[in-house]
Amino acid sequence: MSGPSGLSGAWAPVVRKPLEADQASAFAPMFKALGDPVRLRLLSMIASAGGGEVCVCDLTGSFALTGPTISHHLKVLREAGLVDSDRRGTWVYYRLVPAALALLGGLLDITKTAAAV
Repeated sequence: MSGPSGLSGAWAPVVRKPLEADQASAFAPMFKALGDPVRLRLLSMIASAGGGEVCVCDLTGSFALTGPTISHHLKVLREAGLVDSDRRGTWVYYRLVPAALALLGGLLDITKTAAAV
């Protein structure tokens, strides 16, 4: 499975085998991006938006932060490969990158242990 940050090739859930250094370096930006409560909320708002995308104008009112600060957090999520965006006129619309969450979910899947019970 290929995905954000060049995560292609063979990797297994962390309960099956340790990550190689380059794999850990590729996954780390995604986890780092989600390590901030504002970014985690933004991602959940984007992921749960009806229609699969949300305008930045609909996100900013949910936070006691300035527009530029929200834009910075969205940029971090975009650079980590978790969301994608399109500019339409003066507004930017964000949508989830499902493959990125699938990669993170697969990495943390504890049901895929090495020894089957």
